[in-house]
Amino acid sequence: MSCGKPHDTDCKEVLDRVYTFLDGELDERRRSDIDQHLDECGPCLQEYGLEKAVKQLIAKHCGCDTAPEELRSKVLKRIQEVRAELAD
Repeated sequence: MSCGKPHDTDCKEVLDRVYTFLDGELDERRRSDIDQHLDECGPCLQEYGLEKAVKQLIAKHCGCDTAPEELRSKVLKRIQEVRAELAD
């Protein structure tokens, strides 16, 4: 996904890091870079909004349950596979 405009932080990198961004797991510089990108890039902002809504919905209905690391890794891997398929 890309708006076609040049950015300091690439659209793919932003979307690859959206979960760590939402979880607050990025250092200040990367968080600032992604914030700036989302301010400039409508398609990424729209994707971020969808990801944020899904994450909030899951948090609301799943409480504080933590997924096992193996499951998290499998889900993230599958998301990357689907994105790669859609990009082709």
